[in-house]
Formats: sequence, C-alpha cells, structure tokens
Amino acid sequence: MIGLPVVKLVGTLLLTYSTHYGATKMYSVLCVPNGVWGYVQGMFTTGSPICAATLTYASNSQASYAAIITMTISRAVMDAILPGTGTGA
Repeated sequence: MIGLPVVKLVGTLLLTYSTHYGATKMYSVLCVPNGVWGYVQGMFTTGSPICAATLTYASNSQASYAAIITMTISRAVMDAILPGTGTGA
C-alpha cells in the first residue's frame, strides 16, 4: 500500500507542474501568440500586468518544481545511505 507521504508528494508534483504548464500555455496564447500577427500583438501585450504576472508565476513555479524534485532525490539517496533513519510509519 502506498503511504500518505507518497500520495502527498505525487499530488504536490502534479499540482505544481500543472499550474506551471497552464501558466506557460496561457502566456504563450495570450501574450506572445504564433505568427506574424502574434509578433506584432506581442509588442503590446508582453508588458501588460497579466502577462508579467503570468510569466513571473511560470518562473517561480519552475523553481518550486525543481526544488521538489531535488529534495525528493536527496531524500531517496539519504534513505539509501542511512536506512531506518526516516520518519516512516
């Protein structure tokens, strides 16, 4: 049976990545769309508050996702090196 900490970890990873993915897609569609018209439109929309906030969130969520992965790998390595020292239930 999968323990509650694993379920929380997977849920956190999914939530963080999903919101990051959504923010990057939203920025791409609303702020810098494809094509020549998108290039022209981007000149006016990229500096808007919603686009700036979306890009900032995408950057911050990427950093959070990377930190979660790094901590998970570090924990797995430490559990392998020092078995029996975890908080396991």
